Formats: sequence, C-alpha cells, structure tokens
Amino acid sequence: MNSEAQAGIARFLHRPATPGKDGFVLTHGAGGNANAPLLVALANALSSKGFTVVRYNLPFRQERPFGPPRPASAARDREGLNQEVEAMRREVGGRVFLGGHSYGGRQASMLCAEQNDLADGLLLLSYPLHPPGKPEQPRTKHLPDLKTSTLFVHGTHDPFGSIAEMESALKLIPAKTELLVVEKASHDLGFKGKSKREELLALILASFERLISDNSHTSAGGR
Repeated sequence: MNSEAQAGIARFLHRPATPGKDGFVLTHGAGGNANAPLLVALANALSSKGFTVVRYNLPFRQERPFGPPRPASAARDREGLNQEVEAMRREVGGRVFLGGHSYGGRQASMLCAEQNDLADGLLLLSYPLHPPGKPEQPRTKHLPDLKTSTLFVHGTHDPFGSIAEMESALKLIPAKTELLVVEKASHDLGFKGKSKREELLALILASFERLISDNSHTSAGGR
C-alpha cells in the first residue's frame, strides 16, 4: 500500500497462525507510517512467535499522509497509543507490549512514564535522544519516571544519539533496560539493505524475549 492510502487508516492487524496470549502494538517515526518496512517485518516476526500484533498509525498520520507531526499533536498521539494498548488488552488474555520507531518510540516511552502500568514492556527502535547535531537538547526529562522494562535498539551511526550518549541516558531509567547495538547502522537501523534483515530481526526478538523473561524492575546500572 502506498503512503497516499495511509490517511485515515488507523491500524493493521496481524493474527498469528498459532495464537499465544500476548499482544504487541507497534508505531512509526515522524516521517513514516505503519507500513514502514521495518514495522511490517517486525510485526510478521512477532506474529510468527504467537503475538497478536497491531501496526498503528498515530493520529497525526491518520490526518495527513505526509509531513512530520506538529508539537501540539504529541499529546493526542499519545492518547491514540493509549487507546490502542487498551484495545489490545481487551483482545488478548496475556501481556501487552508497546514499541515504536524514533518519534513513535519516544511517545510510547513518555506514555509509559505517565502510566507505569500501561504496558508490560517497551521496544524502542532508534530512540531520538536529541535532534541531529544538538546534543545540548536531550529528550530525557521523562526517563527517571519510566518504570517499564525497555529494550533500546540503536545504530552506531545514528545522528540522533551516539552509543555513549544512549548508555548515559539509560542510567536515568529506574527499570530493567537493555541496549542492542547495531554496528554501522544509522537511524533506519540499516533496514534498507536486505542482506541483514533477518539477522537483525532475530537479534531484536531474542533480546526482547530475554528482557521480558524476568520483568522485575531493576536499575539501569544493574543490567
């Protein structure tokens, strides 16, 4: 489906062939939509593991097929995510996890910092720690309030934050965290190249399954 068809479409559902009890809500970055290749591939991989998965278009993208979100739309985007997580809880009998790429991941983390019991785990792909070239503008204010176990997946060439900066930011989080480093990858996690897609997906799933196998809250420094 092309991007013009995205406006007005909120969700795409993946039902596993052999359903488990857990659900997953995935959302996109500022410049993309729920049909981003990374999200589609990740949703399919999660579904193959028994998760019921929704790829969700944030409200700003439901309104406009192109363009970044406006600052005033962030609260509405978080409310849309909140409603989608609650809908997933009504659909599955087990845990519900939340994930997002870049802007979508940031909004997911802010939502979980506001509501500690909303999701059973977070998957943040290429968290936009600061605007490119502006490390003096960190997006970390909410991190000390984040009590949800979180996997960060980050490329070594990501202009939105270095690995050292990410490691420092994770120390602010009073929950179990893990940082999966993707060598030589930029903000797209190298997903535009097809050769290592399956390897990356396998690493993400294995790391996330390890993270959620013990959801006891520990400090980031005690990882």
